[in-house]
Amino acid sequence: MPEESVETSELQEKLNEALERAEEAGEERVSPRWTFQLSLSTAVIAVLAAIASLQAGTLINDALLVKNEAVLLQARASDQWAYYQAKGIKGVMFQTQAETVSGRNPMLTHQFQDEAARYKKEQAEIKTEADEIEKQVQEKNEATEHFLHHHHFYALSVTLFQVAIALSAIAALTRRKLLWFIGLGIAAGGLFFFIRGFF
Repeated sequence: MPEESVETSELQEKLNEALERAEEAGEERVSPRWTFQLSLSTAVIAVLAAIASLQAGTLINDALLVKNEAVLLQARASDQWAYYQAKGIKGVMFQTQAETVSGRNPMLTHQFQDEAARYKKEQAEIKTEADEIEKQVQEKNEATEHFLHHHHFYALSVTLFQVAIALSAIAALTRRKLLWFIGLGIAAGGLFFFIRGFF
């Protein structure tokens, strides 16, 4: 019997040592408290990156849509200017014909002068319309620049947020707080551009 007790006590000691080692190993596996904060901050940064990415995409789509409208308006303006020139050429032709026959046929001269005046009047109306279209083109181009300007801020913020997320992941894997702090600093830069995108 005493031999069995000794064996049982030795076995008990070995079990206790194994439990202590398992607890120590378990403590090493348990993440430090700051990794919870790291995970939470990384999740917030990821949400901000998603919102910034959505905004950047929306703005670039709006910029493309407005730019397409500007291109179509520019084509219309070019057509109007070509029409303006054609009316001008016809007016000059009738004015030249009126001058050519001015001494010989007063009735024909008057008819040619009337036609030249009509084309000149039509040309003025076309010019007004072409100028209005050109103004619309300029407004569309300015709107496109505005959208692109804001898009760049959001694109910068997405990039900085992604770098911050990558640094947070590396910090979690290597258990280095410094990398996490650097990532938070970069995320703050991303937040700055994110807020600038709204204004």
